Amino acid sequence: MRHLSIQTTTDKAFAIALALKGIDALGEVAGGLWLLLIDPRWLQGRVAALVAPELREDPHDFIAVHILHWAIHLRQHAVLFASVYLLSHGLTKLVVLVEIVRGRLWAYPGLIVLTALFAVYQLYHMAVTGLSPGYLALTLFDLLIIALTAVEYTKLRSHRRRGHCT
Repeated sequence: MRHLSIQTTTDKAFAIALALKGIDALGEVAGGLWLLLIDPRWLQGRVAALVAPELREDPHDFIAVHILHWAIHLRQHAVLFASVYLLSHGLTKLVVLVEIVRGRLWAYPGLIVLTALFAVYQLYHMAVTGLSPGYLALTLFDLLIIALTAVEYTKLRSHRRRGHCT
């Protein structure tokens, strides 16, 4: 079993990117579990209470109106879909990330493919709904992850071919 070795700037960037992806994956798993446990009516009540002061001050507040609209139209099937999506997304990333840290060669292309699929979905989402700074930043980060993973995978394969890693 080979653990990540941090020797170059690229190695450091890759390790930081993996840590950020890991934090993101843990957040998705936590969010997915949380969504499984909540009742949409409870969430609607909390959102309404949260935006009520702002709407009293400005009944046309763009953000508050849209958040309230989203909460009112939230349905159980949408919450279940979001929960399953977050859990599957987060757990899949966690498995691949753990296997990379454990030195499993298959996990590198796995992370590349998985991240590329998410990036394609994000690009599709932006094409359909419009450019979003958050989605754009996430997509650019995913492209960086793909590039860093490809560099590390190539380096690891080269070392293994030369017999430096077992």
